[in-house]
Amino acid sequence: MRPWSLVACIGLLMVSVSEVVDAEPLVVEAALDRRVVAPLLEAFEQSHPDIELVFHDRSTLEVDTLVERGDPAPDVVISSAMPWQMARVNQDYARPLHSREARAWPDWAKWRDEVFGFTFEPIVMAYRLDLPRHMMPPSTHADLHTLLTTRQDMLRGKVTTYSPARSGVGYTLFQQDARYTPRFWDLVAAMGNVDAHLEENTRAMLQGITEGRYWLGYNLLGSYAMVWAQHHPEVIVQVPQDYSLVMMRMAFIHRDAPHPRQAGEFVDFLLSRDGQRVLAGQTPLFSVRPDVSGPYTAQRLRDQVGDQLYPIPINASLLAFVDPQRRDAFMARWRREFQRSR
Repeated sequence: MRPWSLVACIGLLMVSVSEVVDAEPLVVEAALDRRVVAPLLEAFEQSHPDIELVFHDRSTLEVDTLVERGDPAPDVVISSAMPWQMARVNQDYARPLHSREARAWPDWAKWRDEVFGFTFEPIVMAYRLDLPRHMMPPSTHADLHTLLTTRQDMLRGKVTTYSPARSGVGYTLFQQDARYTPRFWDLVAAMGNVDAHLEENTRAMLQGITEGRYWLGYNLLGSYAMVWAQHHPEVIVQVPQDYSLVMMRMAFIHRDAPHPRQAGEFVDFLLSRDGQRVLAGQTPLFSVRPDVSGPYTAQRLRDQVGDQLYPIPINASLLAFVDPQRRDAFMARWRREFQRSR
C-alpha cells in the first residue's frame, strides 16, 4: 500500500469515528415536566436537526444525585431546586459557557457564566371551583392562615402542600416563605392542625384537587398549575396578592459532559431570543428576556402583580439553604410546628 493511501484510510477512519461520536445523543437530566416544556424542546430539535436530544424528566433529588453519580455524566442539568444547583456549581461540577448569549444574560439570573436561570415561574395557590360555596377563597397568605384557623373542621384533610423533606423545591419555597411571612410558623402549625397532606410534586397536588380529595393547595409551581387548569376547569389558580415568590429553573453544562459543544448549543438556545420567545408564547414557564413578547413574560407578570413579586435570587446566599446544620434546624422546627396543635 502506498503511503498516501494509508494516510487517506486513516483520515476516513477518523471521519467515521467523529460521525459516530456526533451521532450519540445529547442527554439532559431535568426536573421539568416534559409536557410543559415540549414546545421548547421541539423548537430546539427543529433548529438543530443534527443533534439528537434525549430529555429525562425526574424529581429534583434524583437530578441532584445524577450530577455526582451519573455514569456517564449528563450533558446538561436543569432543576428547580435552586440551592442544590448552586451547591453543585460551587463544587465545580459546571463547565463555564463562553458565548454571546451567556455574556449578555442578566447578572441577577446567572452565576459566573456557569449556571443560568432561564424561566420566571410564579408560586401560586390553587383551589377547587366549588370552594366559594363553602368559604371565601384565599388571595393572600394572611387569608390562608385565617381560613385554616377558622374553618379547620371543614378543611381537615382537604389541604395540600409540598413535603419539605421529600422535595428540594418544596424545602426551598418554605425557606423563602420564612423570610417574607411574619407568621410563617403559625401558618405551618395551622396546616398541621388541618392534617394537610404533604406531596412530593405539584402534579400530585393538582391531581388531588381535580379528584376532590383536596380543596386547597399551597405553594404550587405556577407553570404546572396553569397548564393543568387549562384542561381541568374545576381547578382555579390564584397568584397571591400580598407577595408571590418566583422560582427559576437553573441550567448548567456538566463539567464532564460527553458532548460539551452540543450542550453549549442547547443552553445557548435556552437563553436565545428564539428560545425565550417559545417560552413566552407557548409555555407558562415565563421568559426572562425583556425583548420578547407574549402572554408569559417576566415583565407581564410584574405588570400584573406589581412590587410584590419576589424572585429567588441566584447568588451565594442560596448555599446557606443546603448547609446541613441549617437544614437540620429548619426541618426540626418544621416538624415541631406542624405537630404543634395535634
